[in-house]
Amino acid sequence: MGLLFFLNLFLLSGFGFSLALQETPSAAAAANHLGQINSNSVLVALLDSHYTELAELVEKALLLQTLEESVGKHNITIFAPKNEALERNVDPEFKRFLLEPGNLKSLQTLLLYHIVPTRIEPHSWPNSTSDSALHSTLSNHRVQLSSEVSSGAKFIGTARVINPNAVIRSDGVIHGVEQLLIPRSVQQDFNNRRSLRSISAVKPEGAPEVDTRTHRLKKPAPPVKPGSPPVLPIYDAMAPGTPLAPAPAPGPGGPHHHFNGMRQVKDFIQTLVQYGGYNEMADILVNLTSLATEMGRLVSEGYVLTVLAPNDEAMAKLTTDQLSEPGAPEQIIYYHIIPEYQTEESMYNSVRRFGKVSYDTLRLPQKVMAQEADGSVKFGHADGSAYLFDPDIYTDGRISVQGIDEVLFPPEEKTKEEKKTIKVATARPRRGKLLELACRMLVAMGQDSRFTTCNI
Repeated sequence: MGLLFFLNLFLLSGFGFSLALQETPSAAAAANHLGQINSNSVLVALLDSHYTELAELVEKALLLQTLEESVGKHNITIFAPKNEALERNVDPEFKRFLLEPGNLKSLQTLLLYHIVPTRIEPHSWPNSTSDSALHSTLSNHRVQLSSEVSSGAKFIGTARVINPNAVIRSDGVIHGVEQLLIPRSVQQDFNNRRSLRSISAVKPEGAPEVDTRTHRLKKPAPPVKPGSPPVLPIYDAMAPGTPLAPAPAPGPGGPHHHFNGMRQVKDFIQTLVQYGGYNEMADILVNLTSLATEMGRLVSEGYVLTVLAPNDEAMAKLTTDQLSEPGAPEQIIYYHIIPEYQTEESMYNSVRRFGKVSYDTLRLPQKVMAQEADGSVKFGHADGSAYLFDPDIYTDGRISVQGIDEVLFPPEEKTKEEKKTIKVATARPRRGKLLELACRMLVAMGQDSRFTTCNI
C-alpha cells in the first residue's frame, strides 16, 4: 500500500507550496497502522520536520513505496530543502513543469536525487573542496560532497548544508540544504520541453457546406456558423470515394496498392514493448484478443487509427471481474481506439479551440471526451479520467499511439427503465374501506358484540 500516512499530509495547490496542514493522524499512529514502518523511522520524522513540502512532493510523485522499500534495505541520507527554499527560490515555470502529468519521471528523478542509500554523518564529510567525495543517489545520479576550509561550511554540489543532522534516526538522517538540487538530466528535460501552450488556436471563420447527395462542395459555398460540426460524418472523410474504398498509397503501386496494415500494427506493438511500460496493452492486443489482426485489416483498407494506450500501472488496476466476462477485453480496448489520426499537438489544439471535444471510438456508439487540463489533454469524465501521459509513442501517418495513465470506461448507459421514473402504485383501499373490512372480520369471528352490522 505504501506510506498511507502521507496521503493525509496536505492539499496540493499547484507548486505554490502554500501549506495548510489539516488535522492529520500522528506519525506514530499512522506507522503502527501500517505495521511495516517503525514509528521512529526517518520517514515518519520527516512529517514533523521543517521539510514537509518535500514529503508532499514525494506523495505527488508516487514514490512512497520506493522509499519504504529503500528504508527497509539501507540506512539513508536525505538532503532536504527547507519549505521556504521551495516556496521562494524555485522558478515558477520550473515548478509548473515538474507538476505537469507528463513530466512525472522528471519529478521522480529530481526527488530521488536528494536521497543517498548510505548514512552520511557530518564527521564523515570531506575536509576540503579538493578532498571531495562522490555518492550515488537513488536516482542513479552522483552527488559531490565537499567542505570549505575557511568557514567550515559543508556543501552538496553547489548547495550549502544549512542544518546538518536536522533529523537523526536509527534508519537514516536528514540534512537541511539551502536550495533544491536539480540533476542535469531534469534540467535538460526542462530546457528541451515543447510547450503546447504556445500553439495559437485560431477559431475557424466558417466551413464550406457539403451537398450530402453528391459529397461535393456547394457552389458558391454559403458561410456557416463558426465552430459548426462537420456536415459529413467522420467516416466519409477517411477515404476518397465511397466510404469503404481503400485510400491511395504512395509508391509504385499508386491508387491500387494497399497499405500493409499487418506490418504497421506489428511495428507499433514492437514500439510499445521497446518503449517500456506498456507490456500489458501489447499482451492484450496480441495474446488475449485478435484485435491486432483486426486493426491490421482496417489499416490495409486505408483507415487511420489513434490508440489511447493505458500504461502498465493503469492496466494493473483492472480486476478479474472486469476482464473475465466474454468479450470484455475487446470492449475495453475498442473504447481506446479512435478512427481518426490524431497527434498530441492536434488533440491539444482541438481542446484549446473548442474546450471539450468528443471523439468517436470503435466501441460504437460510445464516444470519449477530451479537454485541456494542466497543460495536457485529459480524456474521460470526472469519475474515470486519464491524462495524455506519454505523447506520440508511435506515429507513422496511419497509426498514432498516445500513452495515458488510466484505463477509460464509457459513462454507464441508463436503460429505458432507469430513465423513466415509473411508480408502481399498489392499489390501496381508502381508509373507510379498511375500517369496514376490519369490522366485518370482527363480526364474523364474534369477537366484538358491539357490532352487528358494518355500515361505516
